[in-house]
Amino acid sequence: MRGGADGGGCFPTGRHYPGIAHLLRAVAVGVAEELGPETELANLPLVAIDTETTGRDASRDRIVEIACVHFRNGAVSFAKHWLVNPGIPIPKEAFDVHGISDDDVRDKPRFADVAAEIVAAFEGAVPLAYNAEFDRAFVLAELERAGVSERRAPACRRGVDWIDPLTWARELQKYEKGKSLGDVCARLGIAINQAHRATDDAEAAARVLHAFTADPRVPKTYAAFVQEQRRLARIFEEERAKWKSART
Repeated sequence: MRGGADGGGCFPTGRHYPGIAHLLRAVAVGVAEELGPETELANLPLVAIDTETTGRDASRDRIVEIACVHFRNGAVSFAKHWLVNPGIPIPKEAFDVHGISDDDVRDKPRFADVAAEIVAAFEGAVPLAYNAEFDRAFVLAELERAGVSERRAPACRRGVDWIDPLTWARELQKYEKGKSLGDVCARLGIAINQAHRATDDAEAAARVLHAFTADPRVPKTYAAFVQEQRRLARIFEEERAKWKSART
């Protein structure tokens, strides 16, 4: 990504010193370099990912359903989902959210048995998820438990940021009440066929992002988008920390 005051380089003035420009290379933090930091967002291959789990703690809870939806130029090109036997009981609290029972997954494969298939389905695209840190934490934790070392898919690499429409909802719809995926979809006129099921939520998240990209405040290239998303996420966390501090 281009840096500096006028977007031209690595120095405060935005200009390279004579004779060394060829030695300098701006690096866009958090992007999958092989997909082109300067790629227009509209042309960027995306894979929307959603997980349904036994709980909220990726260190001890497990995935019971995972889906990926490949999305480009506003259209779905491929979708796949897996029901997964978590190896532990599904608590009632989790069942009440997604409706997946122990019986539904009793005869399904463990994550480790389908990990290679899942990683292959993620390849070649930038990962996207609504409230991405939740899904990212579960995917990476399950890959670690499965002993998966092949991380060609950007979604499986710790150095690659996931695109998160929630971050943008907090900015672009900051004065609206409710930032859940369902709330945001309702305001944008996006239908979710079956909320809290992985494939439907993943597709809805991708459609939310597609709707947001029409806003002039949203950067149009991959690297610029990721850097702005990082900035917005940092501001939100700082404001939340201040709010928590004021309540104690």
